[in-house]
Amino acid sequence: MNKKGPIVIIEDDMDDQDILSEIFKELNYENELVFFGDGVQALEYLTHINIEPFLVLSDINMPKLNGMELYEKIHNNEDLRLKSIPYLFFSTSAEQKHVIEAYSRSIQGFFIKPSNYDRLKEMIAKIVEYWQECESPKYIKNAQ
Repeated sequence: MNKKGPIVIIEDDMDDQDILSEIFKELNYENELVFFGDGVQALEYLTHINIEPFLVLSDINMPKLNGMELYEKIHNNEDLRLKSIPYLFFSTSAEQKHVIEAYSRSIQGFFIKPSNYDRLKEMIAKIVEYWQECESPKYIKNAQ
């Protein structure tokens, strides 16, 4: 996990993208934010660029490739899997079946976006700070 890497946010709602941008700006994290409106764009970025993201925050219900399908593709890609990029669902709502499916696939977190701005900001801070403190394997490409 690259703690200085970009934070990838996969969110198809432009208003939510704007709110998250504002919150991250207020929290003053040094990580670049990279937004994608669908899972296909995010997958292309993650698989075709040599950047190692710090964190992926993904909506679950998206066009083209939903969050669960995207996670499967990332998990099945050995190079991406070895980077140990935390993948978290960050959704407006959650059906119990989605939560169960996510954790059965080893998702690192499933969060419901609060509608209250201050609560959302507090949640983002907790998530980022948790992963900043967390230890992970050091990724070295082709080091087997």
